[in-house]
Amino acid sequence: MSERRTEAGSGLVSRNVTVNGRRTSLRLEPAMWDALAEIASREGTSLSDVIARVDRQHPGPGLTARVRVFALGYFRSAATESGHERVGHGVLYRGWKDDRSALGAR
Repeated sequence: MSERRTEAGSGLVSRNVTVNGRRTSLRLEPAMWDALAEIASREGTSLSDVIARVDRQHPGPGLTARVRVFALGYFRSAATESGHERVGHGVLYRGWKDDRSALGAR
């Protein structure tokens, strides 16, 4: 897989990948590439295999968008309330909930 930055200042990284026997290029944020690499590691497969599976199992236009949606869904399905509490998620909105209750909102 090759990597190069595109559009100065955009922060997107282009990589060439082989997907189901064809070579294609995806432009994603570095954090998204990191997330896909983590998924591949957790699943014991390669990054190209993860992307190929998305291409096969989630047909439609826009592979880049489908890959982003897949990664979001992967981590959302792994998230649990106890996991969020353990790492301190939810702190950002605690004050917001308190403010709403003070205003009589439900």
